[in-house]
Amino acid sequence: MTHWHDSMVDQPETAGPAYAAGWTISGLAVLGVILGIWVLGI
Repeated sequence: MTHWHDSMVDQPETAGPAYAAGWTISGLAVLGVILGIWVLGI
């Protein structure tokens, strides 16, 4: 059960920028979906 956690935690330092960019894009996508649902809901 901890394999996915280990593979995520043990990322090499060279993958730092790509990893951060991926999380940023994911975060913006989630915020966009939430805002879209909120606007359409109102």
